[in-house]
Amino acid sequence: MDTKRFVFYREDDMFVGWLEEYPDYKTQGETLEELQDNLRDIYRELSSGEIPCVRQTGELTV
Repeated sequence: MDTKRFVFYREDDMFVGWLEEYPDYKTQGETLEELQDNLRDIYRELSSGEIPCVRQTGELTV
């Protein structure tokens, strides 16, 4: 099982977050656990290769 980093914040009664690797794709949840479940779903969809033109971030050593 891979580990992915995510960013999140609390807005009113919701947790909002996104995977660092895919910053354009945000989701939310009423609890942190629900947010994490939604992030797992997004990861599966985005990494499946079925969605065209998915923007990602990367690292470059110069």
